[in-house]
Amino acid sequence: MLSDFIPVLILGGFGFLFAAVTLILTHLLGPKKFDKVKYIPYESGVDSVGDARFKFNVKFYLIAMLFIIFDIEAVFLYPWAVVYKDLLSVGQFILIEMVVFILLLLVGYYYLLKKGAFDWD
Repeated sequence: MLSDFIPVLILGGFGFLFAAVTLILTHLLGPKKFDKVKYIPYESGVDSVGDARFKFNVKFYLIAMLFIIFDIEAVFLYPWAVVYKDLLSVGQFILIEMVVFILLLLVGYYYLLKKGAFDWD
């Protein structure tokens, strides 16, 4: 039983070894030119202005929740649709599971709708 995991362990070992060797070589062979300008915070081609600690609008979190809800839906719905025909012979339980899942997602969608997450004012 343990012999089944040997290829996985070997692959993990190679991955760890590759990462370690790459980090060590870049540290040893990389340029070592230190400059004050290199340590200034820089974001998307624009110098940072002001304090980074400020409060976000609640709508930011609502949109993030909306993205997560529908991203999870897509992740689970596609494989379910692929195996639906094969598992339908077992019974209607797979259909009932997905209906419950979609209903839970609709509850999240309704919550965001009532909170005004879709209003872009």
